[in-house]
Amino acid sequence: MKKAVRFRFWGVRGSIPCPGPDTVRTGGNTACIELRFGEENRLVIIDAGSGIRALGDFVMKNDLPKGPVDTDILISHTHWDHIMGFPFFTPIYIKSTNLRIYGPVSYEEENLEEIIGGQLRYRYFPVRQDELSAHIEYRELKEASFEIGEGIFITTKYLNHPILCLGYRFEYGGKIFCTAYDTEPFRNVFPTDPNDPSYDAAAAEEGELAAEEENKKLVRFLQGADVLVFDAQYTLQEYKASKIGWGHSTFEHAVNTAHKAGVKKLFFFHHDPLRTDAQLDEFAAKYRAMVKGKTPLVIEVAREGYEFEV
Repeated sequence: MKKAVRFRFWGVRGSIPCPGPDTVRTGGNTACIELRFGEENRLVIIDAGSGIRALGDFVMKNDLPKGPVDTDILISHTHWDHIMGFPFFTPIYIKSTNLRIYGPVSYEEENLEEIIGGQLRYRYFPVRQDELSAHIEYRELKEASFEIGEGIFITTKYLNHPILCLGYRFEYGGKIFCTAYDTEPFRNVFPTDPNDPSYDAAAAEEGELAAEEENKKLVRFLQGADVLVFDAQYTLQEYKASKIGWGHSTFEHAVNTAHKAGVKKLFFFHHDPLRTDAQLDEFAAKYRAMVKGKTPLVIEVAREGYEFEV
């Protein structure tokens, strides 16, 4: 039996949907990735951004005629651009659907069901969550390793974002597919300037070591991936100018991390809403030229509708 992993991008943007003439080639929907495992075509979905609406229509047309929809949605985190499409995912209105939703939760007073399903209330939407026909289970995640389906192994890793956010590592049939987006480099949060009134030499040194170790942990988490989908929302100049602490990475950090981890193919992902198709093409060409002859790493821009097989 063939142990291939196929994936397709249904949403590649960050922050907010941005349709229009400048984003038509890359796509304007927010994060959603479709994974298919093996000859049985087992479906797993990563994130429920606005791109999941079109995926839901595809599932209704192509999967439902073959039997009830039975699938898993893995949420990287609960910021709105990663869950906003859930009310428009048509299978949740079908009685035969079985859906398991996994994800991290940052706030003790609300669980995963209340955060994601809470979008379906009259103040936001004309249908309430308790009116959905599908059978839906919510499962909260921390850093862990587990199996869904036969031979599909998943490992999670906390990323550096303003709320708890998970990267996912899938291993199936000797193939490795990883995601690490809505993250930025771990950094020392303690003052390092001796002239700073809050400076503490021991704390500054400990902070440097802690940040270094967390960055090394991420590289180990991604080690040997056949495919890595990584946050590349900013240029290094943009990041240093005003985006530090916003929870997103640079093209340079994506390339360096992928190279250190021995990744085979890197996809720039979570594109800034202001980034045009032309700009993304320019960045891809720039970084391909930069690594040419230095690493076998293949660099691609994640685009809606693109389908690949590992």
